[in-house]
Amino acid sequence: MGESSGDVYQVQDPQTLKAVAHPLRIRLLGALRVDGPATATELAARFGESSGSTSYHLRQLARYGFVEEDPEQRDARERRWRSVHRYTSWSELELGGTPEGRAAVEFMRDRQVQVQAATREAFERDRESWGPEWIDVAGMSDTVARLTPGSVRLLYERFTAMVQEMEAQDADRPEAQRVAVHLSAFPTKGFVR
Repeated sequence: MGESSGDVYQVQDPQTLKAVAHPLRIRLLGALRVDGPATATELAARFGESSGSTSYHLRQLARYGFVEEDPEQRDARERRWRSVHRYTSWSELELGGTPEGRAAVEFMRDRQVQVQAATREAFERDRESWGPEWIDVAGMSDTVARLTPGSVRLLYERFTAMVQEMEAQDADRPEAQRVAVHLSAFPTKGFVR
């Protein structure tokens, strides 16, 4: 299945990644990670699904170690779920060795791009509600650099550490907001059209 290291769930087999690589499951997991514990009924209302469907998919996520019942239930009659980990990670090399693994990895990459696009679109739609300071710093950047695989790995590690450091630094600041931060690195043989 996978290996847990604090906030990160390192998926080690294609079946586990395939289990989360389902359109509704990935949305349920994301909602629990970002907004905290919820019931199947609450999630069903949020995503326009039946509570039976969300309940089934939450149980599948639990089966593979992504979510669990929240030990701090508000009410004994309700079943609240929470994410077990903050992040999901996997080795492209390990999981890309089979067609099933490649398909799951490709779905997850596509989903990440969809979330990034949706986040940008939501910002543009609500732009005026953010105020000038947020409008000024929001945006995207890209660069093409000559790097080795080891340097790219180090870039990811340092980037993650820096984000976590800044998050801890800003934890009690009233002007702090949830910010979606994305980093991707793909080798390229030239300008991609």
